[in-house]
Amino acid sequence: MAEQFDNGIPADRLTGAQWRKASYSNAIGNCVEVAPLASGEIAMRNSRFPTGPALVYTQAEMAAFLAGAKDGEFDDVLG
Repeated sequence: MAEQFDNGIPADRLTGAQWRKASYSNAIGNCVEVAPLASGEIAMRNSRFPTGPALVYTQAEMAAFLAGAKDGEFDDVLG
Protein backbone atom coordinates (compact mmCIF):
# COMPACT_ATOMS: atom_id res chain seq x y z
CA MET A 1 0.00 0.00 0.00
CA ALA A 2 1.27 3.48 -0.89
CA GLU A 3 2.27 5.81 1.90
CA GLN A 4 -0.40 8.45 2.65
CA PHE A 5 0.66 12.05 3.25
CA ASP A 6 -1.53 14.62 4.95
CA ASN A 7 -0.66 18.29 5.06
CA GLY A 8 -2.37 21.62 4.66
CA ILE A 9 -5.61 22.68 6.28
CA PRO A 10 -9.09 21.16 6.04
CA ALA A 11 -10.62 22.58 2.86
CA ASP A 12 -14.02 22.90 4.51
CA ARG A 13 -12.50 25.57 6.79
CA LEU A 14 -12.10 27.79 3.72
CA THR A 15 -15.67 29.06 3.88
CA GLY A 16 -16.82 30.94 0.83
CA ALA A 17 -14.11 29.46 -1.41
CA GLN A 18 -15.32 29.05 -4.98
CA TRP A 19 -13.49 25.94 -6.18
CA ARG A 20 -12.94 25.28 -9.85
CA LYS A 21 -11.70 22.16 -11.56
CA ALA A 22 -9.29 21.93 -14.48
CA SER A 23 -10.93 21.18 -17.82
CA TYR A 24 -8.25 18.49 -18.31
CA SER A 25 -9.75 16.45 -15.45
CA ASN A 26 -10.97 12.99 -16.29
CA ALA A 27 -14.34 11.38 -15.54
CA ILE A 28 -13.09 9.41 -12.52
CA GLY A 29 -12.16 12.54 -10.60
CA ASN A 30 -8.38 12.62 -10.89
CA CYS A 31 -8.02 16.34 -10.76
CA VAL A 32 -6.92 19.38 -8.83
CA GLU A 33 -9.20 22.24 -7.87
CA VAL A 34 -8.16 25.81 -7.08
CA ALA A 35 -9.92 28.67 -5.34
CA PRO A 36 -8.90 32.29 -4.99
CA LEU A 37 -9.24 33.41 -1.35
CA ALA A 38 -10.33 36.78 0.01
CA SER A 39 -6.79 37.21 1.39
CA GLY A 40 -5.39 37.16 -2.17
CA GLU A 41 -3.88 33.71 -1.69
CA ILE A 42 -4.82 30.65 -3.76
CA ALA A 43 -5.97 27.34 -2.27
CA MET A 44 -5.48 24.00 -4.00
CA ARG A 45 -7.09 20.63 -3.20
CA ASN A 46 -7.64 17.16 -4.60
CA SER A 47 -11.21 16.96 -5.93
CA ARG A 48 -11.57 13.38 -4.65
CA PHE A 49 -11.17 14.70 -1.09
CA PRO A 50 -13.18 17.96 -1.03
CA THR A 51 -12.92 18.45 2.74
CA GLY A 52 -9.16 18.57 2.64
CA PRO A 53 -6.39 18.90 3.05
CA ALA A 54 -5.97 22.06 1.03
CA LEU A 55 -2.68 23.78 0.41
CA VAL A 56 -2.63 27.58 0.39
CA TYR A 57 -0.14 29.52 -1.73
CA THR A 58 0.66 33.18 -2.24
CA GLN A 59 0.10 34.61 -5.70
CA ALA A 60 3.87 34.78 -6.21
CA GLU A 61 4.28 31.11 -5.30
CA MET A 62 1.48 30.06 -7.65
CA ALA A 63 2.85 32.24 -10.46
CA ALA A 64 6.30 30.64 -10.08
CA PHE A 65 4.82 27.13 -10.13
CA LEU A 66 2.66 27.81 -13.18
CA ALA A 67 5.58 29.36 -15.06
CA GLY A 68 7.69 26.29 -14.33
CA ALA A 69 4.89 23.94 -15.35
CA LYS A 70 4.34 25.80 -18.62
CA ASP A 71 8.09 25.54 -19.33
CA GLY A 72 8.02 21.78 -18.73
CA GLU A 73 10.20 21.91 -15.60
CA PHE A 74 8.10 19.26 -13.85
CA ASP A 75 7.45 16.89 -16.74
CA ASP A 76 9.91 14.36 -15.32
CA VAL A 77 7.71 13.63 -12.28
CA LEU A 78 5.23 11.82 -14.55
CA GLY A 79 7.68 9.05 -15.22
